[in-house]
Amino acid sequence: MSNFTTFTHFYENWLEQLHKLVNQLSSAPRPPSSPDQHHHLVQLVHQVMCHYAEYYKLKAQATERDAVSVLTAPWASSLERSLHWIAGWRPTTAFHLVYTESSIRFESHIVDILRGLRTGDLGDLSPSQFRRVSELQCETVKEENAITEELSEWQDGASEVIGECGDEFEKKIGRLISVIKRADDLRLKTVQKVVELLTPQQAVEFLIGAAELQFGIRGWGINHDRQRTNF
Repeated sequence: MSNFTTFTHFYENWLEQLHKLVNQLSSAPRPPSSPDQHHHLVQLVHQVMCHYAEYYKLKAQATERDAVSVLTAPWASSLERSLHWIAGWRPTTAFHLVYTESSIRFESHIVDILRGLRTGDLGDLSPSQFRRVSELQCETVKEENAITEELSEWQDGASEVIGECGDEFEKKIGRLISVIKRADDLRLKTVQKVVELLTPQQAVEFLIGAAELQFGIRGWGINHDRQRTNF
């Protein structure tokens, strides 16, 4: 079994487990009405974050073995790959998701909010939370741009890779490994920082929204690929 057959199998099982975790998130009482319910939300968020960390740990190992193949993301659908930034989702997508979910929930509860009632969900972000989200977004954009520039430099030297062998070739592939790992580290760090600035209830809603977006894009992409193969 090839390395990427193994990783693809891991990814499919990982997604299946993510589905189960999201079901647990969705069924958890919100807002929590007792300390036990609050603790339960905290534990669920922790489990999901550990699940994401496990994915990036295994992906880093796959990158060490074959960075070029990781960059092509053979485990993903054509649609997913078309949306990729360095073999995965663009980190700043997390902030767009926060703003979208916040806007939708704010509009659905606007009457209650205008009456001074607090909903405690993503539609009820405080000014300090919005400020921190904005700051994190600016920081993440800078890091994204720096990593993109590093990949561009590697690609500009692609002609040098052809014909290279031995230590020089390994150095160039080593640079690619570093770029992919930096991108994945930023993806995980971004989610962790967003979750940290949210309440447990808001974090649960954010993680549900992120997973549903991932499931939706993957499902549509797989169906599209199947239809293409039937022509």
